[in-house]
Amino acid sequence: MTQDSIRVLVVEDHHVVRQGLVALLNVVDGIEVVGEAADGVEAIAQFRKYQPAITLIDLRLPRLSGVDVIQRIRMETPGARFIVLTTYDGDEDIYRALQAGARAYLLKGMTTDELISTIHAVHAGKSHIPPAIAQRLAERMGTEELTAREFDVLEQIVHGKSNKEIATELEISEATVKTHINSLLGKLGVTDRTQAATAAIQRGIVPLESLRKSKS
Repeated sequence: MTQDSIRVLVVEDHHVVRQGLVALLNVVDGIEVVGEAADGVEAIAQFRKYQPAITLIDLRLPRLSGVDVIQRIRMETPGARFIVLTTYDGDEDIYRALQAGARAYLLKGMTTDELISTIHAVHAGKSHIPPAIAQRLAERMGTEELTAREFDVLEQIVHGKSNKEIATELEISEATVKTHINSLLGKLGVTDRTQAATAAIQRGIVPLESLRKSKS
């Protein structure tokens, strides 16, 4: 590799996928993988050690989420450039990643050419959002934000809790729970609790990981 090679850090918790990306990129002229990480905490340590020009990062990582990693690194290094690589295309995932400072968002079904061209584009200071992803983002930008308490209530709804159980869990009255539910239904553009739970999961508002943990 030459001194002009684009230095890349690969952050992916699935070993086979990570190794595949590393092997793929290391045979591309002008690109050098300088480090790899399997979780969010390790990603920050590897970034500090190698100072890569580009970081390829998954959103769903152990110990620290991809969004948290992006936010923390960009607080230390505002010019850090990230490309999100994920299987998730929920509009909330897209919104959070780009709001945190990601320059590009690619689904893992992308072609090798698209991946390589995106690395070069982001390295040149450009952004890359595929048309389908851009449309999802535009739809998300047009919706009203949930408050922190509305998110708490929605998360409980996704976990199958009744109004009474939600009130007990959040230490608020059932009447207040109903008020929050009516508000979040309107913001999500749905008419009942079942639709709200479905929308929360499909859009990535409530991560599937939290649902799995509640069942384990």
